[in-house]
Amino acid sequence: MIIFELMRGLFSSIIIVIAMSSRLFAQDNELQLAKQYNTNGEPQKALEIYQKLYKQDNEAYYSYYINTLLSLKKFDDAESATKKLIRKHPQAHEYQILLGTVYTQQGNLNKADAIYDGLIQNLPADRNEIAMLAGQFYQSANLEYAIKIFLQGRKVLNNNDAFTYELLNLYRFKRDKAALTKEYLNFLPSNPDFITQAENAFANVYEGDADYNMLKGALLRRIQKDPQQIVYTNLLTWQYMQQKEFDLALNQELAMSRRQNDDGNSIYELCRTLTTNEAYDAAIRGYEYIISKGKTLPLYIPAKIELINTKNLKITSGKYLPADLLGLEQDYTDLLTEFGRNTNTVFAMQKLAQLQAFKLHKFNDAQKLLEDAVNVPNIRPELLASCKLDLGDVYLINNQPWEATLLYSQVEKDFPNTDINQDAKFRNAKLAYYTGDFTWAKGQLDVLKAATSQLIANDALNLQLLIDDNTAGDSTGGALKIYARADLHIFAEQPDKAVITLDSIDKKFPNNSLSDDILMSKSRILIQQKNYTNAVPLLKKIADEHPNDLWADDAVFMLGDIYENRLADKASAQVWYQKIITNYPGSLWINEARKRFRTLRGDKPDS
Repeated sequence: MIIFELMRGLFSSIIIVIAMSSRLFAQDNELQLAKQYNTNGEPQKALEIYQKLYKQDNEAYYSYYINTLLSLKKFDDAESATKKLIRKHPQAHEYQILLGTVYTQQGNLNKADAIYDGLIQNLPADRNEIAMLAGQFYQSANLEYAIKIFLQGRKVLNNNDAFTYELLNLYRFKRDKAALTKEYLNFLPSNPDFITQAENAFANVYEGDADYNMLKGALLRRIQKDPQQIVYTNLLTWQYMQQKEFDLALNQELAMSRRQNDDGNSIYELCRTLTTNEAYDAAIRGYEYIISKGKTLPLYIPAKIELINTKNLKITSGKYLPADLLGLEQDYTDLLTEFGRNTNTVFAMQKLAQLQAFKLHKFNDAQKLLEDAVNVPNIRPELLASCKLDLGDVYLINNQPWEATLLYSQVEKDFPNTDINQDAKFRNAKLAYYTGDFTWAKGQLDVLKAATSQLIANDALNLQLLIDDNTAGDSTGGALKIYARADLHIFAEQPDKAVITLDSIDKKFPNNSLSDDILMSKSRILIQQKNYTNAVPLLKKIADEHPNDLWADDAVFMLGDIYENRLADKASAQVWYQKIITNYPGSLWINEARKRFRTLRGDKPDS
């Protein structure tokens, strides 16, 4: 009898479970059907299903039912259903918030605000309850009241530091610049490690000088009240950098360094950034400050080297006179005299050799200096490889191609499966091209087309296409050999020789197919000489007369870059970047062109 009763109970339980499972399965099918009706633009049919499910289990399907009522503007029904649940669950704030949503969509904002304000006024002194209520407002897409809840929560808890992370996220999402700025400035003094996060947040929401000036004003006021607060000073330096007020940024860091009497490390790092931004005069001033602190500091030698390198960049990036180059050469020589030729100064030896070879054309001096550099003991392997590649280049332009290829091959062998390996291999291929051995060059270039370095892969493809196009009808490649010699003169920064060589091609081979290549070479010579105005018509001629040839997309992108960064004509730059996007979607430049186009158009960055 007992066993029978147990079996009957078990059987009844199984029946109940099966019935419940069947009901849930049916409800799930109906829910999917209702969603499909909504997707198909048939909300009334969806509402009928949601209403049925709501009556069966109102709390589980409440949100589906109410949202569909709102989409159909059946506000009275939505209000009635919501009020019933509020009476049933007076402590469940989500129903009150949803009633406010009903009133808002109905246009009755006063009623909605009265509900929300009531929640704020009755906020409990419980951090979790406050966070939960604010979260419910957030889920209802009501950021304004989510923020108000957190701010009131601070008062209730008597804690002005509460909910900082939540408020920062809400202000950033809402793009409330003033509130975000104030919140971070309150937060950072006790949490200075978050300064980079603050800088990134500001960079994402600020849209121009007015926003950065707001930050600057707020920082200056706080620094005046609390001049010892380093995080504000560092943030002010960052602000100056964003507005390209480089001298002010340096002045700010110099003042801080003097006050703290530090080793100048922050100045050194700032100077590197200034150099990247081509603010050479400010960087030079910063390095000179570090050097003035004396030889005992660890940054004395690095600052000396970087000072001369920055002077190098300043001179060679603009118009310069031979006297400027000779003065720079003397600076490097003095540095090596003071500190000797060792592992700490190999980098300076390399820079001096580059200056002598490519600017002063003192090939023998540069060659001797690099030969000494590669024999300095205990050089970092990557720096040694870089010096060997440079020495190979000097051998090449100094009419010693065999010595050059030996060095390139040595580096290639020493660094398998690396970018250095691919660089060395590409230089070897270019050497073969310069010397007219097109067959061997093509074999190397065919491998390099699959290089992991996108730049080398693209250059290899372009060079292979150049060789293919100009040896198809002339197996000897007579015109191409002259063009390759001109290319070598361009590489050696001997523009006069290059132009004379280029002009000789049409005379010796009047029916050659190098017209667009010659235009591109002459454009590059002019760009090398900073003569951007005269480079533009040549690049336009490539774009107009050779739109389907090898250099077309390069010419179009170069025009955009020149107009944007050299001629300060943003409108024209935008036109040329658009042309890349429209006419050359397969170009290597497509992603960069799209990014620059959007920036020039004024698109806001993703927050």
